[in-house]
Amino acid sequence: MFRYFPTNYVWNLSVGLAIEMGARIGEIEEMCGPLQEAAKQPDAAGTQAFRETWSKMADKLCSLAQEDEAQGRLLSAGEKYSRASSYLITCERLQAHDAPGRLDMYKRCLELFARSLELTKDKCTRVEIPYEGKHIAGLFIPADNVSGPAPVLVQVNGLDSTKEMKYRVGLPAWLAKRGVASLIIDQPGTGEALRLQGLTARYDSEHWASRVVDWLETRADVDARRIGMEGVSLGGYYCPRAVAFEPRFACGVAWGANHDWRDVQKRRLEKEGDFPVPHYWAHVRWVWGAKDMDEFMTIAEHVHLDGVLDRIKVPFLVTHGEKDSQIPLKWAYRTYEQLVNSPKRELKIFTEREGGVQHASFDNSMNAGQYIADWVAETLGGQVA
Repeated sequence: MFRYFPTNYVWNLSVGLAIEMGARIGEIEEMCGPLQEAAKQPDAAGTQAFRETWSKMADKLCSLAQEDEAQGRLLSAGEKYSRASSYLITCERLQAHDAPGRLDMYKRCLELFARSLELTKDKCTRVEIPYEGKHIAGLFIPADNVSGPAPVLVQVNGLDSTKEMKYRVGLPAWLAKRGVASLIIDQPGTGEALRLQGLTARYDSEHWASRVVDWLETRADVDARRIGMEGVSLGGYYCPRAVAFEPRFACGVAWGANHDWRDVQKRRLEKEGDFPVPHYWAHVRWVWGAKDMDEFMTIAEHVHLDGVLDRIKVPFLVTHGEKDSQIPLKWAYRTYEQLVNSPKRELKIFTEREGGVQHASFDNSMNAGQYIADWVAETLGGQVA
């Protein structure tokens, strides 16, 4: 794990995620160099300092991109807008949910991300899936070199990631080369669903996952018999739950097992394990729509997979980092052990040899992500060579 800040796991996690999204090391140094003392400060003061340096870099990149555009160098401009968007989403996720200007920052992330796609001509299209009188926003990435309907992997966030972050990390591109399309969504409690639609998280993830499958079944470029789902971090709970109760999914992948999130919350109250974001308890109450801690802990009691996984009758891959400091490794074994009716269950623990040993492999997502892409391609009828 790259530890730029010796005493601040949350910031190191953020830097690691930014690198996985394509950050340049020189820009990382320029943003983080002035922050060594701020990294030791309390959440409010520290995150404001982080926001200032990372936003400044985003502004500089946008200025450079505008110069590129003026000269007709649109591909170069698109790359700069891409990194600017990634840097903004990195510092946006660290802010308190009610921090002044946070929502505007998030909207700017979306605008820059969309502009980057437009200029680089990436094969990625924004979609909106009807849900509860509102919509679930997603990104659809087609499979490469496939004639006719293709298999697709639905990809869902964890507690604090967004569809743009998951896109930039790279799994959709690795799948596309293997003949598998991707649909990355901001499910309730994450990204646009939470910030712009007011859709908070719910433990019965099949409620929204089934609507997603309904929508995919209407697409001529999707093989409805070959729809899988992957979830990262807290998605390692959402995904198995959805696959268990929605039989149209053809397979599932947990990128970081999250078998018993209720227990994780109890341990965090005891100061055990690392937090993924500052202002953690305010953040989870916002995500789940809880008015106070008592209501949140009542909701959390439902967020576990005991008594659920024997319903899964399709192939399922459980992955976990050997040194995950957020979610104990024991929960990966628990998930695997309870997949008793899966015809093809696999447990993959990422070790120092291949990398990806930290939470959801944020320390080295490529080897882990391509392992997942290979397994999905083999399971859904893509190709690995």
